Amino acid sequence: MAPPATLFKSAVNLSATSANPPAALTEGQRSALLTLLTDEDPAIYQVIRAKIIEQGQPAREWLRAHTLSSDPVLRRRAQEIVDYFERGAADNRFLAFCLSRGEDLDLEQAIWLLCQTQYPNINALAYSALFDSYAADLRARIDFGAPLDRIIGTINFYLFNELGFAGNEQDYSDPDNSYLNRVIDRRTGNPVSMCVVYLAVARRLRLPITGIGMPGHFVCRLQTSRGEIYIDAFRKGKLMTKGDCIKFLINSGNDFHDGFLSSVTPRRILMRICSNLHHIYSDLSLAEETTRFQRYIVALSK
Repeated sequence: MAPPATLFKSAVNLSATSANPPAALTEGQRSALLTLLTDEDPAIYQVIRAKIIEQGQPAREWLRAHTLSSDPVLRRRAQEIVDYFERGAADNRFLAFCLSRGEDLDLEQAIWLLCQTQYPNINALAYSALFDSYAADLRARIDFGAPLDRIIGTINFYLFNELGFAGNEQDYSDPDNSYLNRVIDRRTGNPVSMCVVYLAVARRLRLPITGIGMPGHFVCRLQTSRGEIYIDAFRKGKLMTKGDCIKFLINSGNDFHDGFLSSVTPRRILMRICSNLHHIYSDLSLAEETTRFQRYIVALSK
């Protein structure tokens, strides 16, 4: 085995020129990079990480095997770099989705694609199956001919009392409040994500519940020929009237107009989620994440 200084010098010299893609690594070069990847010096790790990433997607394939290494440092760092590549691929998929869909896009599909840009290894089908099970439980309990407030009361008791969902008022600006997989895992989120949970269950129950994107808050509305009820999913399904919503808007410094209580399209809901995350990452001074969400907002604005 060559001394560390020699390995490091060799690794640094692997850079591709701007005009040419990097050449495929030899076994010796891969071995040198893997050895240095476990170096205790953080500066060396960052240089080696960058050199591996420069190799592009082929590096993801040969590095993936080392995510099962018996060396815990190599295992952790290999997984981190593989996840970086996976997030990049997810980023491309999400952007392509945003650019190719209209206002009535499939909201759940869009949100799972968004979640994978941060959590590339989630099993979206398993989370969707959870929503299926929630709806199946509720279908056996709901009397669909009952008054609207009783129907909503049954859903609320199940989601907020039995399952324990609740708005995250303690850490409102946590980015995980906006990623649906983490909302389900932790049973908490922000107003939009809590409404997304509600909407996902309602869609499976074929209830005409829509999202209402008021300035400063997000609620759901059940509207039928029998009447309408507004539902504040962030506050454990608190029932509201149109008058309550108007009072909220006025108290929060907004002039009221009917558009504030109009149903929003799935694309607008997705835009709101991305805008929230853009604002959060900007406040946290996370430049890479802020830029990424700016791209999403631009794509959704087209």
